[in-house]
Amino acid sequence: MDYRIGFSKDIHRLVFGKKLIIGGVIVPSQLGEEAHSDGDVLYHALAESMLGALTLGDLGTHFPDNSNETLGMNSAIIVSKVYRMIKEKGYVVNNVDLSISLETPKLKPYISCMITNVANLLNIDENCVSIKAGTNENMGPVGTREAVEAYSVILLRKDD
Repeated sequence: MDYRIGFSKDIHRLVFGKKLIIGGVIVPSQLGEEAHSDGDVLYHALAESMLGALTLGDLGTHFPDNSNETLGMNSAIIVSKVYRMIKEKGYVVNNVDLSISLETPKLKPYISCMITNVANLLNIDENCVSIKAGTNENMGPVGTREAVEAYSVILLRKDD
């Protein structure tokens, strides 16, 4: 079987007055992502790892941050469009492993909903989606509550 692996990370500055959206879930917080789209850092890392597995470049190539078309875009649309590229290339998602770094608020109550959202977007079983969340132990921009960061690793396989 033909397998392809993709990896990516994304980081967004946190600012007052914006929504904190992670994995399609609005997380109650005083701070939210500053971004051209809705800023969903988890979906951005996921979509870029999908593009990487297909060797189709980066997220900004396909969804430029200076385009009116992508302004305020729901990041689930981005993931869905890249998923279509996977299908067009004859692949399916085998599994995905995601990690989020955020100092506060704690994300544990939202992880199961994020897993469901990702599984639905990628048309895979929830047992094929791993999402973990942690802090940066008060170090760096995540630790000082200036940013949220996400990492994604995805395994694609040829569709039989």
